[in-house]
Amino acid sequence: MGPVVVRVVGVPSPIFDLCDEYVTSYAALHPVFATMRGVPGYDGEAGDFGPEGAGARATLIRTTLRRLDVLEPVGDADRIAAAHLRERLSADLAWYDAGEWMRDVRASFGLVQSLRDSVDMIAHRDDDGWRLVAGRLRDVPRALGTWRDALREGLARGLVASRRQALDAAIQADTYAGTGGRTPTHAALVASYGDGPLRAELEDAARLAHGAYQETARFLRDRYAPQATERDGVGADRYRIWSRMALGADVDPVEAYEWGWAELYRLEEQMVAEAAAIRTGATLDEVEALLDGSEYVDGPDAYRAWLQDQHDRAIERLDGVHFDLDPALRRVEVVLAPDSGTAGVYYTGPTEDGTRPGRTWWSVAGRQRFTIWEELTTVFHEGVPGHHLQVGTARLAGDSLSRFSRVTGVSGHSEGWALYAERFADELGWYTRPGQRLGMLKAQAMRAARVIIDIGLHLDLPMPEREVPRYGSRWTFEVAERVMRERAREAEHRVYSEVSRYCGWPAQATAYKLGERAWLAAREAARRDLGDRFDLRRWHSEALAIGPAGLSTFADALAARTAAW
Repeated sequence: MGPVVVRVVGVPSPIFDLCDEYVTSYAALHPVFATMRGVPGYDGEAGDFGPEGAGARATLIRTTLRRLDVLEPVGDADRIAAAHLRERLSADLAWYDAGEWMRDVRASFGLVQSLRDSVDMIAHRDDDGWRLVAGRLRDVPRALGTWRDALREGLARGLVASRRQALDAAIQADTYAGTGGRTPTHAALVASYGDGPLRAELEDAARLAHGAYQETARFLRDRYAPQATERDGVGADRYRIWSRMALGADVDPVEAYEWGWAELYRLEEQMVAEAAAIRTGATLDEVEALLDGSEYVDGPDAYRAWLQDQHDRAIERLDGVHFDLDPALRRVEVVLAPDSGTAGVYYTGPTEDGTRPGRTWWSVAGRQRFTIWEELTTVFHEGVPGHHLQVGTARLAGDSLSRFSRVTGVSGHSEGWALYAERFADELGWYTRPGQRLGMLKAQAMRAARVIIDIGLHLDLPMPEREVPRYGSRWTFEVAERVMRERAREAEHRVYSEVSRYCGWPAQATAYKLGERAWLAAREAARRDLGDRFDLRRWHSEALAIGPAGLSTFADALAARTAAW
């Protein structure tokens, strides 16, 4: 009943060797990527994000694609590895060739945040690990300096990001620097070392890093923002590049936009019905207020404890029943993310050797009271059966997947699975407390709203006729905020950062719903084709064993696997 993505260990595979070589070479050119993706050996540096570094990475991509073109796949695992490597590198190369590296300014999940988070992710169980932490901190000024060089090159060429992204990223960098009387972001990590022999070195390295964040904030605010564009949207040509990066497919944005509205309407009807089941005659607003006043915990420590318990319970209920988890995946570590100006939740996978666990990162955003009725669905999204199961399974797959497949992904595939996981938890009947299923529907509606906001803003598409009296005929940032409040029913502390994120990271917000649509379509196709032979547990195993794939190739690869049942 297990997956049949097979590679015979010991049999040479030039394609697998090329994938391994690419990961090693790319990690050396992008140490932050290596740390974030669990590739060991590169933690002591931060990397070059200027013209020279970007050129080196683009050259590596071109060389790898040329070498891949002359290799012939032998067997299913080779075909999967080659298809994923070619699709991802082709998308990356289009991004580089369009000059996006010269204007890649975004507050949410941009370089400043990735660089900062990568420091925390370095294993520091002994002094050797702490030396790597010190090395990364010392290299932050050089890394950010090269990034500013890339942005200056973009300014000179007229390739600029939006003013809003520059100012939001400046706020984030100032927060990390500890300006305005705040605690500098790496202070707690350094303090946790204690009074050992590296304390002075760590303090000095952190001081340099904090100074670099402050210098970058000044540059973004005072030099870059005045020359940036006032437009929040990127337009059709740039959006096409970013969409391919996010989805691994060429998607018709107008069809997706219209589908997103239809999906939002469907989910809004379900939310009203679910609210009525909780309190007869009450409006959706009244039910949410009722739940906010009854389903909550007080304080960050209680919040983290609740989250950890829910992750642990999900693993216990899932393992051996619906999936078979590798023992290394039976632990997810909950981390409360620093207040960096973004209010999102995200996941980072385990290291290749499993020594660093998968982690879910949750924003505090200045809160002391945490409503939990709507959070359980996100636990399933970020932990199991969502990202931790999918990413962790790939990361620990050994020789059955190429190394490139183990450490890279496609947002449409991974976020689609995670959103599917929220729905699957509903199918299993896991939303049992008051409001938990409403929370799931609300999360689904928010992802549908993401599709329409993201595409509508970036492509300047018209508002549907039935929405014009409410929102006007065209999208603006302020209209997007209203849609987030009123239709996605997003908490006020998340509204601005969510919309800013969509503007700075085009198309990624569409990956959730459009990816889930692809997963559901693939499951229904398998049910239809296999009839009584369809087995959901086996289908899940087969699907996860394929590893990451662009949506353009995912359905075909999975259909080929199930056809052999």
